[in-house]
Amino acid sequence: MESIISEGKTSNEAIEKGLKELGCSRQDVEIKVLENEDKRSFYSILSPRVVKVELTLKENVQAAIEKRKVNSEEKILSEENYNLAKNNLSKFLDDFVKVFKDIDYEINKNNNLIEINITGENSNKLIGYRGDIINSLQTILTAIANKDVNDRVRISLDICDYKSKRENTLKELAKKLEKTVLRTKRKVVLEPMTAYERKILHTELQNSKNITTYSIGEEPHRKLVVDLKK
Repeated sequence: MESIISEGKTSNEAIEKGLKELGCSRQDVEIKVLENEDKRSFYSILSPRVVKVELTLKENVQAAIEKRKVNSEEKILSEENYNLAKNNLSKFLDDFVKVFKDIDYEINKNNNLIEINITGENSNKLIGYRGDIINSLQTILTAIANKDVNDRVRISLDICDYKSKRENTLKELAKKLEKTVLRTKRKVVLEPMTAYERKILHTELQNSKNITTYSIGEEPHRKLVVDLKK
């Protein structure tokens, strides 16, 4: 069952943050307070108050979410809506690539996903620091693709295979982090990452017998924590 650890100044604040991340209500989860605001030592009285709670989706709720996820993934984007979305994207991208020299793009359909790949000598400029530009551009293209389209259109943008390379890098990082935490017996807090990147690390470590992962903080500064299982 899916579990997350959430933090806040009070139990209620931590719980509400966790519920927001899971996208569910209180009756859908089991709540366990890990660090209570009342259990503070004399030496920590001047430290920022932090309460940690663990929220675990109940089994029937988790099953329902997985079922909806499967149904969503099985839904195929119709040819009509694909053509509408592709036309929207082509109009924008035709003008967009004129700003840069030696840049080209291609649009392909993959079930209910529209994949856009941008290539060319100057295309690296569209990636940004750890993909911040490519992520913003994907958000813009998603909005453009969905204009006057009945079904929701999902967009995946890649530039010079950046995402596949980044995914491999994160998977290697996950293995190194697991070894580091097991060796030092201390948790590791990473720099802020996108939800997409955190999910790669979560997925890579979810079957570990000794390691757990959870996210802390608010977007866009949300961080992944790799820690020993209690």
